[in-house]
Amino acid sequence: QVQLVESGGGLVQAGDSLRLSCAASGRTFSSYVMDWFRQAPGKEREFVAAIRWSSGSAYYADTVKGRFTISRDNAKNTVYLQMNSLKPEDTAVYYCAASRLLRFTAPMDYWGQGTQVTVSS
Repeated sequence: QVQLVESGGGLVQAGDSLRLSCAASGRTFSSYVMDWFRQAPGKEREFVAAIRWSSGSAYYADTVKGRFTISRDNAKNTVYLQMNSLKPEDTAVYYCAASRLLRFTAPMDYWGQGTQVTVSS
C-alpha cells in the first residue's frame, strides 16, 4: 500500500522557519517526481515545489522561490520542504504528492493527508 505521510507543520510567527517532511512507502519512487502543494482556506490548491527523485532537479512557484527549498533523502525515502522567512500568506494545509510525470497541477498519482502550517503576523 502506497503511503505519503507528511509531518512538521505547526504554528509559527512571521519570519520563522519550518521543515516539512514527507515519508514515502509502499513502492519505489526513484522514477517519480515529488511535489508539495498547499491549500489555504477558501482558495484552490496551488503548486509550491517539485523535485525529481532521480536527479534532484527542483522547481518552485514564484511565490516561494528564494525562501523554500525542496530536497530528498534517498536512504530515508523522504522528501523535505525547508521553509524560511515565512509569511502569514504561507498559511495553508501543505500536501505531499507523487507523479510519474512532472506536474504543477493535479492529477497526481498519490497524495498525502496534509499538514497544517499557520504563520501568525
